[in-house]
Amino acid sequence: MTSASPLYGPNKLKLGTFGLNVDGACAITSIDGMFHPTWDNVLDLTGAADAAGFEALVPVARWRGFGGETNFNGACFETYTWAAGVAASTRRAGVFATSHVPTIHPIVAAKQATTIDHISRGRFALNVVCGWFEPELEMFGAPVMSHDDRYAYAAEWLDLLKLLWTSQEEFDHHGRFFDIKRGFHQPKPIQQPFPPIMNAGGSGVGRHFAAKNCDMIFVHIKGQDIEAARRDIEEVRELAYASYGREIQIWANCYCVIDDTDAKARAFRDWYVNEKGDWTAVDNLVRSLGIQTGVLPKEQLEAAKYHFIAGWGGYPLVGDAGRIADEMGKLSSVGLDGALISWPRYGEGLRRFIREVLPRLESAGLRAPVS
Repeated sequence: MTSASPLYGPNKLKLGTFGLNVDGACAITSIDGMFHPTWDNVLDLTGAADAAGFEALVPVARWRGFGGETNFNGACFETYTWAAGVAASTRRAGVFATSHVPTIHPIVAAKQATTIDHISRGRFALNVVCGWFEPELEMFGAPVMSHDDRYAYAAEWLDLLKLLWTSQEEFDHHGRFFDIKRGFHQPKPIQQPFPPIMNAGGSGVGRHFAAKNCDMIFVHIKGQDIEAARRDIEEVRELAYASYGREIQIWANCYCVIDDTDAKARAFRDWYVNEKGDWTAVDNLVRSLGIQTGVLPKEQLEAAKYHFIAGWGGYPLVGDAGRIADEMGKLSSVGLDGALISWPRYGEGLRRFIREVLPRLESAGLRAPVS
């Protein structure tokens, strides 16, 4: 693949922002200082991350919120048009659209993605989501497919997208889900043969889909078990290579709570989760994911809800700047290629991370200073 994307750059541990298009970003709480999706806020924070050398700016595909006091993620910007605006306003970072494949035809997606790739001069990337939040799919009148059928649909969708991006001739396609006559798309993306693709498949079927079709897989690191993370990452790499002869980048979602001391950071997290968290919204979220009592033991379920409120269930980076840099070093040491990060008070947290954590990552040899 030939690409100007920093996703293929030299930094050992790549960084991205997550959720800078949805209300609350990744924290399901009602504290002050949270991210709210005005365009000025988007430009401010994506611009800060871009100037600091972050490799990825990744939005969340959302069409309606999760209810509760905050209606978490209810106010949101659509991700292709968000990516076009951000691409025109940044210089370095890879700019993603996150695409719910049941909500958009691959011909439209191919055209929109190519347009953004040209706007960004070759920095576009696509995060493919198969669709799981039933109230959203019902808004579109889209069928709620079984788990395995979602991935079969996404595989055909993505095959067509790649064919549209690469074929120099018209083509017909008569598949299980799509019927296309004289399909064609011009111009082609700047990145050849096509822009990078990410997916967060966690099941066996999902991981095979990502390993076969995508350039990056987004994994969930359970708890703080770094050795379990190592085994999981090694299994994903082995699956991609052994089954499909492919090398794949592995990224994870992390939430960051930074303060002067570890104790202050932990106390702040407990406060914004336990006292200010929107527990109704998180109940709705985990129920939509099929996570409830009977699926998980009660104690494990409550822990999952805690971390969903803290930062969409991501890996916790909680402490002073030194602690956070050390934790990120551990993630890199077990094979993680990149971390998508969010902060409860997004602007304050991102800027403090840039000031205090980035220099430590550079000193550790995980990243180079921005030139």
